[in-house]
Amino acid sequence: MEAYIKKLRERRAIAYGSEQDRERQHKKGRLTARERIIALFDPDTFEEIDTLVLPRYDSYMGGKSSRLGDGVITGFGLIHGRHVFVAAQDAIVMGGSLGEMHANKIVKAMRMALDYGAPFIALNDSGGARIQEGVDSLGGYARIFDANCESSGVIPQLSVILGPCAGGAVYSPALTDFVFMTENSYMFITGPQVVKAVMKEDVTFEELGGGYTHSSESGVSHFLARDDHECLAQVRELLSYLPSNNQDDPPYAPPVDDPRRRCPELESIVPVDAYKPYDVRAVITSVVDDGRFYEVRQLWAENMVVGFARLNGWVVGLVANQPMVLAGTIDIKASIKAAHFIRICDAYNIPIVTLQDVPGFLPGRHQEYGGIIRNGARMIYAYSEATVPKLMVILRKSYGGAYCVMSSKGLRGDLLYAWPNAEIAVMGAEGAVNILFRREVAGAEDPESHRQELVADYEDKFKNPYVAASRGLIDDVIEPRDTRRVLIRALEVTLSKRERHAPKKHGISPM
Repeated sequence: MEAYIKKLRERRAIAYGSEQDRERQHKKGRLTARERIIALFDPDTFEEIDTLVLPRYDSYMGGKSSRLGDGVITGFGLIHGRHVFVAAQDAIVMGGSLGEMHANKIVKAMRMALDYGAPFIALNDSGGARIQEGVDSLGGYARIFDANCESSGVIPQLSVILGPCAGGAVYSPALTDFVFMTENSYMFITGPQVVKAVMKEDVTFEELGGGYTHSSESGVSHFLARDDHECLAQVRELLSYLPSNNQDDPPYAPPVDDPRRRCPELESIVPVDAYKPYDVRAVITSVVDDGRFYEVRQLWAENMVVGFARLNGWVVGLVANQPMVLAGTIDIKASIKAAHFIRICDAYNIPIVTLQDVPGFLPGRHQEYGGIIRNGARMIYAYSEATVPKLMVILRKSYGGAYCVMSSKGLRGDLLYAWPNAEIAVMGAEGAVNILFRREVAGAEDPESHRQELVADYEDKFKNPYVAASRGLIDDVIEPRDTRRVLIRALEVTLSKRERHAPKKHGISPM
């Protein structure tokens, strides 16, 4: 028996790689796959599976035993005490390239996560498809994509890009719920050399598909980190807000922050003057537990702010207009950003809190040509489809169609509130008077003076929340300092919400 145990230990040592392998990875500013797993999981909780797997066509490549594990480490462990499955591509074994057995290991781990109702994390660091295996490697990618689709909305799926991710490999991360990237990683369909040959464009790896590019320009990446350690810490933090699966509630954390705490600072954070900008993040951190807000897609579509926080220990998803960028208007990118986040919250039983300060949709030919109608409809569909508790507070402006699409009563918003200075109308007073009283103003002895009188009258009648309150379109007008207390009480009563849609195969969301 001792001889057999010795042999097993020797084989496992081979799978763990040599010191030279680790040094090569460190020179690139990256951890090895095993070091990443150690950083990701709670101490001494990771259990590896399929350690001894060999490539299907190993004999074609010399049959070297150093290929044990086939370039990917799979298994399960605990993060914050809850089970999570992982597949970590191992760049020190055949560059982490994907072959048939490599793909089989990943799919096996994914299906185990789905069967056992646990999140799945993919740590990507791969040279792409294994050329030697030809179509078998491509078939492997297709099986991974199918597993991604089957798991979508059932268990949280996180993709972490910690090195190269190119070609067909990029579609698996795109199918998952959240994508993390480091500044030392990149992903693209075709690399700089192909772009230069085909399109005659000179572009660097970073410009084409670096972490900052995908976090600020394309929106493919939801989170950006400086290095592997920071990135894996971000992954652990995100999981603290997500349930293990769509049948569980998000993890509750006993609160330290007083649920009855008032927020008098809100009365100075948000200017009464509707034309003055402010940072809506200051409103969010004032209201939520301990001021902790975990923002998603912070660098992309900055006129819309989304992310996770807690109210009295319960996880909520925040959707808020950002007046500091484009005056808080909704454009194509903001619509996509909000719609995706809302659907994730709905899939994983996370209540949605909307903070509204929006003058409308961004106008212009570029927006119309880009499909603002279609993309704006995505947000409408997401809010209407969501069956989780939906709370909303109008902080200042709420004009036109933008009022309708952001958790309004018409989209089955549960409890809606407004601050006393809120402006709820079809459009601003200036625009309304110019349309409604154009001839009257033109025929007046002093057109400008008469126009200002009409503007003041319009503002007095409509530029307030009380007309909407009288129609039941908002549930109450509250003092800003009471926002936290009111939201917590509303959340407590709506957590028991049980809303269901009429049976159907699926809706057809605008694409």
